[in-house]
Amino acid sequence: MRIIVTGGAGFIGSAVCRHLVQDRHWDVLNLDKLTYAANLKSLTAVENHPNYRFVRADVCDRARLETLFAEFAPTAVMHLAAESHVDRSISSSTDFIHTNVNGTYALLEAARTYWTNLKVDAKRQFRFHHISTDEVYGSAGHSELFHEGTPYDPRSPYAASKAASDHLVNAWHHTYGLPVVISNCSNNYGPFHFPEKLIPLITLNALEGKPLPVYGDGLNIRDWIYVEDHVRALVLVLTQGQLGHKYNVGARSERTNLHVVQTICDLLDELRPIKRSRRALISFVPDRPGHDRRYAIDPTKIERELGWCPQETFETGMRKTVQWYLDRRDWWHPLRTKVYAGERLGLVDA
Repeated sequence: MRIIVTGGAGFIGSAVCRHLVQDRHWDVLNLDKLTYAANLKSLTAVENHPNYRFVRADVCDRARLETLFAEFAPTAVMHLAAESHVDRSISSSTDFIHTNVNGTYALLEAARTYWTNLKVDAKRQFRFHHISTDEVYGSAGHSELFHEGTPYDPRSPYAASKAASDHLVNAWHHTYGLPVVISNCSNNYGPFHFPEKLIPLITLNALEGKPLPVYGDGLNIRDWIYVEDHVRALVLVLTQGQLGHKYNVGARSERTNLHVVQTICDLLDELRPIKRSRRALISFVPDRPGHDRRYAIDPTKIERELGWCPQETFETGMRKTVQWYLDRRDWWHPLRTKVYAGERLGLVDA
């Protein structure tokens, strides 16, 4: 397999690249614009492999994309390039519409031009895999689970931009016959996660003795999945998923945000003890505007049809994650000092 991975220097994208190169031994072309959350240091394990190549490119640049498709001749595309932080989308939505909507359109058109001109066998083998989020479904009720037929109800600029991109991919399949699959996943966590997101932010704040901000009452619920479990699911969807279908990926690990924060505090107290519990650092702050109350994925389809199941529980995955941040100060400390120091994002002025 020859795979173009867009956004391969991001959190999930870099995990995809490492897996495809090291474990699958596939040829990978990593396309990334290298915005603030991208980090080529997440790819040092594969950067010198003969079957890996990185190109700095913007998914909105259709002409560049068409050239790279022609040169690399991929058998599949895994599209992960996106602006992804809800708080930043509240403060400034422009980049989210540009990259997530216009970028997906440009990539679809480049892929369609390439696919249309392939010979019969190569055309039959080609796949376009669009990786999306459970946030497109909006906020789940008390006992509701998001399934593949759940109506879209995005509540943030980020979620709306991803919903739009999902619809574009679906339309390109039905209108032009482009062979696509879509996956919508719950919240990822694990190594190499940019420290604006909840788990790395809380972990690093707690290590540094800073306040641990919890939005609202802390009882908003998210469904958590370890990133390497997600990557294995993505490969199954790409290679075995039915064309034109979508697959929800989740590990059945719903936790309140407060529980997540408390878990990190307890793990750090065990692994790097101090005189008092780090739970004393928890501080409740004004809630995020439009904060969805609950996300909950029903992964029955991917479990039943593709035989996928997570290898990590929330407890084992969190322990691995916290330990990784303890061990890899060399990776995160430059980001904390030069890119993002943990300041509050996403507030709307009155």
